[in-house]
Amino acid sequence: MRLNRRTILLTGLGTLAAPGLLRAQTAPIKLRDLYNKDQSMTDLALSLEGKRASFEGFMAPPLKAEAKFFVLTKRPMATCPFCESSADWPDDILAVYTKRIVDVIPFNVGIETRGVLQLGDYKDPETGFFSRVRLMDATYG
Repeated sequence: MRLNRRTILLTGLGTLAAPGLLRAQTAPIKLRDLYNKDQSMTDLALSLEGKRASFEGFMAPPLKAEAKFFVLTKRPMATCPFCESSADWPDDILAVYTKRIVDVIPFNVGIETRGVLQLGDYKDPETGFFSRVRLMDATYG
């Protein structure tokens, strides 16, 4: 390969563009992209199961003090959106489980969460909170 000014410039531009491409691939996923209209999981959700994924939204008021989980909602909610069964589970919330006690963020401040996506019905043994989809080992901010 002959090195000339054009080759060097194109190589340099490719190197500069690469971080942008990586960012585009790791952009936060919208909560609505997890569910089909019939409440089944989308192909995207199924492909991300067991993998780290990012989501943007709002922290709902916590179910209890000193909890290690919270609910991420697509819009700010001043009251808790908790449900009791899979039939009533809304398609615009995501349970987020962390390793540490959650530092509560005001309900109207947007946050980004990142964790391992888990699908399927789950009832938290400590709180009884039911979820169909959740992030495990999550971070947020």
